[in-house]
Amino acid sequence: METIQIVLLAFVQGITEFLPISSSGHLILTPLLFGYELQSLAFDVALHLGTLAAVMLYFRREIVTMTIAVLQSLRTRRFDAPDARLGWMIILATLPVVLLGLPLKSVLEVLRDDPTLVALVVAATSIGFGLLLWWADFSGKRARDEYSLGWKAALFVGVMQAIAIIPGTSRSGITITAALMLGLTRKAASRFSFLLAIPTIIMAGGLETLDLLQAGEPVDWMSLLLGAALSFVFAYLTIHYFLKFIERISMLPFVIYRILLGAVILMLVW
Repeated sequence: METIQIVLLAFVQGITEFLPISSSGHLILTPLLFGYELQSLAFDVALHLGTLAAVMLYFRREIVTMTIAVLQSLRTRRFDAPDARLGWMIILATLPVVLLGLPLKSVLEVLRDDPTLVALVVAATSIGFGLLLWWADFSGKRARDEYSLGWKAALFVGVMQAIAIIPGTSRSGITITAALMLGLTRKAASRFSFLLAIPTIIMAGGLETLDLLQAGEPVDWMSLLLGAALSFVFAYLTIHYFLKFIERISMLPFVIYRILLGAVILMLVW
């Protein structure tokens, strides 16, 4: 891979993984727009590992605190402590991906073989789920934090997350949308979405790694390391500044971007 291609894809992954604009859709569209061949599965894995490291580093204190609280709740059989409750809700919200991930993954594999169909799907989901994000942000009460979620709410967010395997949907976008529908503040919805990304990316990366090992393709380790390192930097900065400013800027800029992106794709395809 050319260095500029590695930097471009790492930037796209690092920025879009945690913004509500779809990383999978952008990773598919970027090589099409710039005339590159679709990047290898190994490179996709490396990019996701970079963003995983970023979100785990950013929320390292929360991860340690929740892990300890969850383990203590198992020992004491008391699950009402806020950190333990949040940890269990993240585990619960991950279950729909476990159950629905593999069936929905086959949809993505079929789409990757048809660039035109991919573009149309990304356009439709960018616009459709962008409008849903706007509605949730506009109509949501924005009065709760992530510690207030119950098991029904966690499952609802988890089911919505499973849909995000369809390109253009955006994992962060659909989970933030669901959390806003439940009355969370923008920052709380984003924090829950980012914490939920950790087990999700670990599972997705594990499945992709198994596919990679079974394929037995040659690996360009320098490209993978550079891509992972750059996506880590871009993702960490994105998380930091997104959470810092989201209460002030609202979701509207991302909604507008999604609608414009979908419109441009439709014009290019047709």
